[in-house]
Amino acid sequence: MQQLEEQIFHIKNPQEFETAALTVFKYQFENCSVYRSFCDLLYKHPSDVKEIEDIPFLPIQFFKSHDIITSTKTPEATFTSSGTTGSMTSKHLIKDLSLYENSFTRGFTKEYGLIEDYTILALLPSYLERSGSSLVYMIRHFINKSHSKESGFYLNDFTALREKLIRLDNAGSKILLIGVSFALLDLLEKYDFKLKNTVIMETGGMKGRRKELIREELHEMLSKGFGVDHIHSEYGMTELLSQAYSKGNGTFTCPSWMKVFTRDTEDALTLLKDSRTGGLNIIDLANLYSCSFIATQDLGKVNPDGSFSVLGRFDNSDIRGCNLMAL
Repeated sequence: MQQLEEQIFHIKNPQEFETAALTVFKYQFENCSVYRSFCDLLYKHPSDVKEIEDIPFLPIQFFKSHDIITSTKTPEATFTSSGTTGSMTSKHLIKDLSLYENSFTRGFTKEYGLIEDYTILALLPSYLERSGSSLVYMIRHFINKSHSKESGFYLNDFTALREKLIRLDNAGSKILLIGVSFALLDLLEKYDFKLKNTVIMETGGMKGRRKELIREELHEMLSKGFGVDHIHSEYGMTELLSQAYSKGNGTFTCPSWMKVFTRDTEDALTLLKDSRTGGLNIIDLANLYSCSFIATQDLGKVNPDGSFSVLGRFDNSDIRGCNLMAL
């Protein structure tokens, strides 16, 4: 498997992606019992899968109800989603944390350059207040890799964060301020900024603390408050070991080992061939030891160049057109 891990992170073109995806599908079909049972119900076996479009996408809700893993070995870690009070949370069993670290390090470096060059300031109160957050794990790793001793997490001390942010920005430091949306807005209710050397990156989500906003409205408020032209975004989730990034236009770019498709909102098993709005299906080859083929509950569009936008989420009726959740 070591060779396949290396192959995943050195994909150079669509042909290499397809070859790796088909290899990963065969491996997960044979070694992930939940995914195999799902494929069996669809009568989809490796002999039936000749191209990416033939691969079944596992509904993301399975991460709430089942253990999705390709091994009986005790997981090295378990990441969990936040969820609302009383709701069932997703869990992602991680067989090999180094695979996750490799993915998020390479993905960030591809878009932004070396992590070591940044001061990482993290405003993630809702994530820090619980255990099992994959986002906190990633950002803690970034903070530890940063060569700046100023890097760190912030919970509610907005005064100290403001002082440090202004001081470092005025000094010309290269700064990444990453925060959950409601916390960034909370900061801007107390202070405003005129930043020149800081990347502001929101991770989405009001976590029940504020009214949900459309992305354009949120970014307009953040741009005005921080005095910057563009607000960056990170697209990730508990069930994925890779992230996509947007640099301000609401369009996300994937690393070479991740690909997004849209499915018909009325027929969950049919992929769309154009840029119409649909449910987002994701292939994340870094999910080597769980499931790389996931049908999310996000709605969006995929552009001809493979970039994508997120337009909303399915409602509580879950993914229509798929009645296989009783596995």
